[in-house]
Amino acid sequence: MSLALYTVPVRRCLDVVFASLALAVGTPVLAVISMLLRRRYGRPTLFRQTRLGLGGKPFELLKFRTMTDERGPDGTLLPDAERLTPVGRTLRLSSLDELPELWNVLRGDMSLVGPRPLPVTYRGRFTANEARRMEVRPGLTGWAQIQGRNSLDWDKRLALDVWYVDHRSLWLDLRILIRTVRVVLTRQGVAADGSATMHELRPPSPPSDAP
Repeated sequence: MSLALYTVPVRRCLDVVFASLALAVGTPVLAVISMLLRRRYGRPTLFRQTRLGLGGKPFELLKFRTMTDERGPDGTLLPDAERLTPVGRTLRLSSLDELPELWNVLRGDMSLVGPRPLPVTYRGRFTANEARRMEVRPGLTGWAQIQGRNSLDWDKRLALDVWYVDHRSLWLDLRILIRTVRVVLTRQGVAADGSATMHELRPPSPPSDAP
């Protein structure tokens, strides 16, 4: 199906159908993970973070909680690697921590396929071309995710996101979804080298009149 025919209503319909089916099938898994996290670490079992959505509009992303809120003597959060729990590490390696994002797909915050949603603190850190990644809904998986995921450097990752925006189609989305299964099963690119998750994006560009 061409981009002209792959309209927003068609895409949205497919998102709702597939996300609903995935939630129906995955409900027992969601329930088991929730009970395990609650027994081991208490509440909350879900991690909530404000991310950049379509057009840069913020929304609340849902994931299973994989880290504690432990802080150092100065009150700042400890590094991710020190806060990552054993259960959380397993959930990340299997990508099961991202299952609650299916609710975001149903609510219309996200699509099944698209650039991964980034924290709102990254607003202003993109070039004008990179910001085009927000011309579509963020996705549960995406073109960059099947090309290396968090092991990619930011320049490459953002360039792949923009490429997807320019070439998206039903067939490309199906190809991404199929390849995502392999990526998840082989645990490719779960974390960047030397990091428990991914390296932070470059800092915001200074004002043009900065010294």
